Amino acid sequence: MLRTVAARLVQIIGLVLAVAIVNFTLLHIAPGDAAVVIAGESGSGDPEVLDEIRALYGLDKPFINQFGSYLGRVATGDFGQSYRFNEPVTSLVRDRIGATVILGTTAILFAIIVGIAVGVYTARRPESWFSHLATVLALIGFSIPVFFLGIQLIILFASVLDWLPAGRMQDLRFEGNFIQQWIDIAEHLILPAFTLGVLYLAQYSRQTRASMLETLQSDFVRTARSKGLSERTVVYKHALRNAVIPVITLAGLQLGTILSGALIVETVFDWPGLGRLAFESVQARDAPVLLGLLMLSSILVILANLATDLVYRLIDPRIRVGGSAA
Repeated sequence: MLRTVAARLVQIIGLVLAVAIVNFTLLHIAPGDAAVVIAGESGSGDPEVLDEIRALYGLDKPFINQFGSYLGRVATGDFGQSYRFNEPVTSLVRDRIGATVILGTTAILFAIIVGIAVGVYTARRPESWFSHLATVLALIGFSIPVFFLGIQLIILFASVLDWLPAGRMQDLRFEGNFIQQWIDIAEHLILPAFTLGVLYLAQYSRQTRASMLETLQSDFVRTARSKGLSERTVVYKHALRNAVIPVITLAGLQLGTILSGALIVETVFDWPGLGRLAFESVQARDAPVLLGLLMLSSILVILANLATDLVYRLIDPRIRVGGSAA
């Protein structure tokens, strides 16, 4: 396992460099002028002012010089200064990453736990009314646009029923102790976490059901039953351990791309996380912030893949470094 981690870390360096090249190039050739955006924030569009801004931020230099300067800063952990917020990108990310972690972790855990439970139950009773209902709901959950679901939930639970807050992470008028503060955050978290988790829940339940149906027909399951083991032991100790591997693959990949889903959800619910920051940065053509967020998202995807491989080896010892199974 240590050799696997070391080999993958070497690959990560090359992948991160490739991602940095692609991201910087795409933003560089995108239409628009960052100097105009910066000047617009200060209320000036004079050509001389624009030239001064380009010189100040190095926008007047050739592409290769800009990219070299960018790589040099990134290597030291400096992702530049935000054009819009006039703050270091690392500070902006540090201030907002906690909100996205709370939202994304809650949504993924909710989807995994409920999705696997529903998938196992429907696999054991594939012809039951609940199985058919779960199939229909999964198709709806997979097909419905995230922004549309979020808006409908706000209308129903925040506006009509007045059960839950419509948005933000906390009540602006909140006053209370630490426990009351987290209760308030939890109330604000329910709608956005459910909205973000529904899409994943639909995929996990369908994947678990299909994998369990196949595993329950395997020879080792029939052997376990022939030994007189209880159905609960056969299903949860033998079958589920093998059937859950594809779900872990799916969850690992989606954990790395959680920022892209959070962008829409955080915008709908005004959740103060990295997704909301990305949306605001796109509107303002804030290249340093976008580059920082894209780099962070790419690293998360790479690390999620590495973590998925390691979890494979913990769940199924047959999986070796070369990918063969004994």
